[in-house]
Formats: sequence, structure tokens, C-alpha cells
Amino acid sequence: MTGLPIARTTKDARLTSGCMAMIGEVTLRFLDVGTIVAYLLVMAAIGVYFARKKKTTEGYFVGNRAFPGWAVGLSMFATSISSVTFLAFPGAAFILDWRQIVQNLTLPLIAVLAILLFIPFFRRGRATSAYEYLEERFGPLLRLYGAINFIILQFVRLGTVLYLVSIPVQILTGTSIIWVIVIVGLVVSFYTILGGLEAVIWIDVIQAIVLITGAVLPLFFIVFELPGGLAQIVHDGMEQHKFGLGPMSWDLAERTFPVMVLIGLLNWTTEYTTNQNVIQRYLAASSMREARKATAICAVMSLPIWVFFFFVGTSLFVYYQVFPDPQITRILADRQTDYIFPYFILSRMPAGVAGLVIAGLLAATMSLDSSINSVATVSTVDIIKRHICPDRDDAFYLRMGKITSMGAAAAMIAGAIVIARLPKESMVDLGLKIAQIVFGGGLMGIFLLGFLTTRVNYVSASVALVLTLLLDVYLALCSFNQLPECISVRVHAYWIGVIANGFVIVFGYAISLVTRGRPKPLDRLTIWTMKDQRCASGLVSQHGSHASSTD
Repeated sequence: MTGLPIARTTKDARLTSGCMAMIGEVTLRFLDVGTIVAYLLVMAAIGVYFARKKKTTEGYFVGNRAFPGWAVGLSMFATSISSVTFLAFPGAAFILDWRQIVQNLTLPLIAVLAILLFIPFFRRGRATSAYEYLEERFGPLLRLYGAINFIILQFVRLGTVLYLVSIPVQILTGTSIIWVIVIVGLVVSFYTILGGLEAVIWIDVIQAIVLITGAVLPLFFIVFELPGGLAQIVHDGMEQHKFGLGPMSWDLAERTFPVMVLIGLLNWTTEYTTNQNVIQRYLAASSMREARKATAICAVMSLPIWVFFFFVGTSLFVYYQVFPDPQITRILADRQTDYIFPYFILSRMPAGVAGLVIAGLLAATMSLDSSINSVATVSTVDIIKRHICPDRDDAFYLRMGKITSMGAAAAMIAGAIVIARLPKESMVDLGLKIAQIVFGGGLMGIFLLGFLTTRVNYVSASVALVLTLLLDVYLALCSFNQLPECISVRVHAYWIGVIANGFVIVFGYAISLVTRGRPKPLDRLTIWTMKDQRCASGLVSQHGSHASSTD
């Protein structure tokens, strides 16, 4: 398969020649449909149940901070295993090798840092949003920047995940991908908007179990069908270099092993320091200990599942070498590698079992719920409450939370439609490129400057951030060949976030060395001043939120 040409075609050809041809080979099986519908109805019923309990923003956004660590950990795990994992990881392994898993292998190291360092910062008071820290440390403008940066990145994620889950539904029903995106998007949004974070976390617990079950069944089927079983997958995969982790060079224009390691370290540091999806779960846990337990559970469970899905992609490659299928050739010619796994599920697996696997995929997709809820939280707490409509009653902000959830759902559907029409090698590749450009805004670097330094103040952080944004735009134009060669540098899009965040840290600190004066009081805002107030009963922020003494 590695030698097959991958030609660029028109949008319509990509969406019809490969995809619709597959649909002709797959018949609608009512047992599969029944399994999927039953699963969706259960999820919707849970959303309706929790909707009756959501009377305050504290309940809607952080579930009254009462969750046990195991439930939060399973929720974090379910969020990390999206339809990108379920569909794009096998597609990436099928078309190339395992190099795009390298970044995920760095998660355990960052999880340890989060347990020891990051979680105490966010749980020192009764914050609701990650970006409240930025205002306490640097001021309101950097808080607003952090909130906007997060919302943009989540819109990319929402559209990507929704597009991927719509693929098997399209194959199963033969409906246009656009209509599938709209319908699935509305179903996924329903319980999130109604039930808030409490519905999200408890549904995620159920989904974690369902997605693991749905993930292992296809591999058992492949191993059983292949003449040589598991040994054949390993042998043929190694012979075709499908387990490779990428070249060991430092070429900035290629996806090499060192590049992916650095990207992984910075991406996961960003995830555990700036991503509201994660930090909202730190805050929802019942205690510091439970928040740390949740983070450990997520790391321990996520890594084996990611490895598993890449192995599924390699197994599919070996399977279709032994049992050739002209539809796979067509998929590759149309650059639709994300269709490979769902096509296998729906064309080769028994009725009912395939429905259970698709339910597992839908469970992975429900990680959309956390992003929708987090976007609503940040929009309401960091933008509407702080800048647009301050000093309203709690009922008003609860309504705003539900309205912004609807807005996030609409943006998710629109983004998925756009992504469906883009030419792409795989969604892993496209998603990484887009995320690195947004991630290149330097937000992670700003958080680390806040955590790790006492010199850097609002002025030095802001100047460094403006320079970083200019650099981000320049590198993005270079990576997509939009500048004349004489003023361009050769850099892969994957490197943009690495370079930009390093830039903001170095320049932020350098500028602080030539500016006068210490920042405002930093009690419990840096690692050097966190111990200063260890015995204090609480911290009162400038917005009147009081620190919790429960930890």
C-alpha cells in the first residue's frame, strides 16, 4: 500500500468517487442501527436527568466541586480518546508509520509535572477558569487573550472530531456527509447543553467503558482472519517498516523523531497548564488529592489505548495486503485515509458487533461534550462576566452558559463542514498543523513565565507576546509556502508552536531584565512564592472569589 499514488483531486471527486463507492458496498443493517440508536438514547436520557439539577453556575460549570478522583480521571481519559484517536490514528499508521504517536509518548512525564506543580496553582482558590490565574499574575488583557486563544483552538478540535465521527455514519446510511455532520452534531450537543459538567463527567465514565469495548473487537477479528494471526501482523509490519518512529535527524522541515518529541512535550505541557478542558476537571475534583489521582488515572489509561489504535492501523495494512480490496485503493487515491477503519468495521464485521464498535466510536466522539462545556465556561466567566456584562445575578450567567454552549455547538458543525471539504493527508496531520499555528500564540510560554519567574511582569510579558504573534504569522506563511523564497525559512508547520513558545519565554524574561520594578504582590502565584502563604486561611482575588480551605 505504501507505493500507491496519492493524487490530489477536486472536492467533489474526493467526496463522491471514494466515499460513495464504499457506500455501495455496505448495506444498512438494522441490528447495527438499533445498537447505535439505543446508545444515543441512553446518553440523551442522562443529559435530561442532570438538567433538572443545574440551578447555579457553580453546578453547571464545575459540578459543585464534588467529584471523586476516579470519575474525573475516567472523564479525562474519555476526553483524550476522541474520534481522532479512533479513526485518524489507524489511518495515520496505515498510510505511513507510527511517527505521529511519538508526541503522545511524552504524556507521563508531563502528568508527573502536573501532579507535583500545576494542580496546586489552579486549586489554591475557588477559580472556575484557567485564565483567572493570568489576570492575578499579569492583568486582565492577558486573561482575555488566553480565553480567546483557547476558544479558537477548541473550535478547531470540535470541527475535527465531529467530522471524523460522521464518516462511519455516512458509510452506514449513504447520506451526504454534510447532513450527517449536522444531525450528529445536534445529537452530541443535546445532553451537554442541558446537563452541564456533571452530565459530561458521568457520561464520560460510561463512554470510557464503551469505547474500550468497541476498540478491542476489530483487532480480535483481524487476528482471527489472518492466516498467521498476531505474529503475521508483527512480521509483515516490521518488514514494511510500519512500526517506525521517524528519522532521528533535526530537520525542521520534516516529521522526525526529535521534532515529534519536542512537540509532544510542549503540547502536553500546554494541555495541562492552559487547556480549560483539563483544568476544569482539576477544579471539579473534591480535593487536591482527588485531582492528582484523576491526572494519574488519565495518563496510565490513555497511553496504552493510543498505542493500541496505531497497532490497529498497522493490522489493517497487513490485512488488506492479504485480502486486497479495490475500495481501499480508491480511498487512498482520494486522500481519505480516515475512512479506512470505519469501512473495515462496516464491511467486514458481523451485524450487531459492528454497531457496538460504532457505539465505541460515538463514545470517543462524546469528548466533544467537554470542549463545548469548556468553551461555554470560558466565554461566560472570562469574557461575558468579566468584560461585557459584569455584576449580574447568577441566573443570568447560567443562561449565558447555556447560550454559549449552543454557539459552540453551531461553530462545531460549521467547522466540521469546512474540514470535510479540505484536501488532507490525514486528520492527525491536518489537526497538528492547525493546532501548532494557534498554539504558536505563546500561551503556554506565558503561563510558564508566570509559574516559574518573579521578575516577569505585565509589560515584559505583553511585549514578548506581541512579538511572538508576529513571529507566529511569519512562520505560518513560511510553512505553507506563501512568502517569496528569498525571505522565507524552511520550517515544518509542526515546529511553529515549539519555536513560538520558546521565543516568548526567552524574550519575556530578557525584557524583564531591562525593565524596572517588581511585579505586583505574587503571594501563591509562582513556585517561589507558593510556600509563603501555605498557612494562610485563603486568598481573596480582586473579583471577590475566596480561596477554599478544603485542600
